[in-house]
Amino acid sequence: MKRLLNKTAFITGGLSGIGKACAIAAAKEGANVVVVDLPSANSSEVMEKIKEENERAIFIECDVSSNLQVELAVQKTVKEFSGIDIALNNAGIGGEANRVGDMSEEGWLKVIGINLNGVFYCMKHQLAQMIKQKSGSIINMSSILGKVGFATASHYVAAKHGVIGLTQSAAIEYGLDGIRINAICPGFIETPLLEKAGINDTNKEVKQGIVSLHPIKRLGLPGEIANAFIFLASNESSFVTGTSIEVDGGYLAQ
Repeated sequence: MKRLLNKTAFITGGLSGIGKACAIAAAKEGANVVVVDLPSANSSEVMEKIKEENERAIFIECDVSSNLQVELAVQKTVKEFSGIDIALNNAGIGGEANRVGDMSEEGWLKVIGINLNGVFYCMKHQLAQMIKQKSGSIINMSSILGKVGFATASHYVAAKHGVIGLTQSAAIEYGLDGIRINAICPGFIETPLLEKAGINDTNKEVKQGIVSLHPIKRLGLPGEIANAFIFLASNESSFVTGTSIEVDGGYLAQ
């Protein structure tokens, strides 16, 4: 039995990395998939892969740092599929690497705008719809850096800490509305975002240094995060809300 059969999943940042893996996994489990992202060169290719698992999949162009664009994306989803059962607020960026005192205002605001404000805007409009339905599961993508610090990434760390706070507060507020709200905290995962940050085979020493921070001694794979997403999205996690699941190869156990 497919675990998300006939459910509608709203997934931000679904064209690459973790979001893409989650979108494909959701479609495989029977969900209607709405990919909410900025267009990219491989948009059509990714959507075709999703549709191979379930033809009921659409793409909506949206910058999650815009409250209005998010509101319109939610409205389009509801018009197309009559509701939102599952939301994965995953869209995020890395940003400039600098110490706090050297961080540019522009660099700070850009990361906060997408990684934190974007999650808030998505939750605001998803919750409005889910309250009408008296049901829903929201999964916010935080990070291991939502629980510890990391030099030269204060904007990212602050945003991901904020995502966990938003998740916990909203879970308390909306429990009686039949809405569960949780977060996932991935370790370092092999994604285009990581490649862009210079953690790749071109910089082998840097990559090995990051790998060494994980007791499993490897980076994670997007599919391993998708497994946690499917669990939180499905009825298998019916008594789970307000929590943040660490999928980090042991990073935070040290």
